[in-house]
Amino acid sequence: MIANVKPSITASLIQDFQEALLSLDKIKADALFQRALSSHSPIEVVEQFVVPALEQIGRYWNEGSIALSQVYMSGRFCEELVEQVLPPSDPERKHQPRQAIVVLNDYHMLGKRIVYSVMRASGFELFNYGRMDVDELVERVVADKLRVLLISVLMMPSALKIRDLRNALDARGVQLKILVGGAPFQFDSQLWQEVGADAMGLSAADAVAIVQHWAGEMT
Repeated sequence: MIANVKPSITASLIQDFQEALLSLDKIKADALFQRALSSHSPIEVVEQFVVPALEQIGRYWNEGSIALSQVYMSGRFCEELVEQVLPPSDPERKHQPRQAIVVLNDYHMLGKRIVYSVMRASGFELFNYGRMDVDELVERVVADKLRVLLISVLMMPSALKIRDLRNALDARGVQLKILVGGAPFQFDSQLWQEVGADAMGLSAADAVAIVQHWAGEMT
């Protein structure tokens, strides 16, 4: 008896999907997504099709070859597609750490919105805290029993506030992984360690990879 072997999602299909996202062709992106779903489970499509495309788009952004708007809209398109097949209540989303994303003492929200969209498009569910100060954030972290916190900043004073956050959490005995991103950390490659973070991401794709790694350690 010959077992049925599921065909793999080809690199060319992922490339076509990626190009559809970058050209903001939502209809073509949806058609390619449905094509991948025809032979693979939703979670397989997220992990083997959507995430690789978004990771490559993140690399293009790092290289300066695409616009920030393309990164953002790609994440939003993928988020909508993934929500069709992996809604927040889907059991396949439950085996992940409780996590949230926040802007800390900063008024620049675009970076957070991009990471939030790409994280959810990659199959993660997380709280969106918006903008908070340190004291408010500590209380929310404790109340929601978070294991992972993503912090986006644009200004240096906001980045330095992360040290205050870490000290306050330590004083409460809170065990929390902090992932940071934003301009100050790109200008100073050691800053994330100095403010007490556990990791730094240069892009939304980095955030996905780091949280995936942490999730594997926490299960």
